[in-house]
Amino acid sequence: MKNIQINIRHLRKLKGFSQEQFAEELAWTRSIIGSYEEGRSEPSIDKLIELSNYFDIPIDILVKNDLRAAKDTSFIEVGNKRVLFPVTVNETNEDLIDIIPAKASAGYLQGYADPEYVEQLQKIKLPFLPTGTHRAFPISGDSMLPVKDGSFVVAKFVERVDDVEDGRTYIVLTKEDGLVYKRVYSKIQEERALILHSDNKFYAPYKIAVENVLELWEFTCCINTQEYDEEELKLSSIVSMFQELKVELKSIKGLENQF
Repeated sequence: MKNIQINIRHLRKLKGFSQEQFAEELAWTRSIIGSYEEGRSEPSIDKLIELSNYFDIPIDILVKNDLRAAKDTSFIEVGNKRVLFPVTVNETNEDLIDIIPAKASAGYLQGYADPEYVEQLQKIKLPFLPTGTHRAFPISGDSMLPVKDGSFVVAKFVERVDDVEDGRTYIVLTKEDGLVYKRVYSKIQEERALILHSDNKFYAPYKIAVENVLELWEFTCCINTQEYDEEELKLSSIVSMFQELKVELKSIKGLENQF
């Protein structure tokens, strides 16, 4: 049985349509739907384009993947098309966490929506995580101290960019920069953009347009792969202290301006 006949039947049933109702939706005949689902014939390229447009799913996903495990929530918007969002489960049907390896993180931009790429990633289970789809992303550099270079941030998938909460940290996948971990502030209503801040003030904040955001993942927990040494902990405390002092000084300055 080929994927396309499986998928036509499955997607039709997800919509709650009989073959006759589905045929009316597409302005086809019921016999055409039946022949495709039973494998007696295959859709022409024109018919595949119509199916792709109707379901907002790329043709290659309709043809190459078995979508029977997919529900409506298994798809995410990328541009003006929906792509399959693969979720791996264990033998007890618990969601597993995909681990993006540090050496392969650059390839995530090409493979993030490819079920075959996601399928070959290593998986872990963390029973204390809240519900939702999670992935573990490698962190490099010092822009988000005290999160160390080489750590992994486990983050929960955010379906809508509009759901960003100001001041929280996110893994952001963009067309230009690939994966970045930043503290995010929304300027969606005013400018259709997000402002990305580093906790290390050496790095200046910058703006990205909402249409350039391919994926957004909200911080859930951090896994350090190296132990902090005493000097690093002191440095982190000092940095935090100066950041807090900066806030206090701004508050004092604001009060002075009132008099």
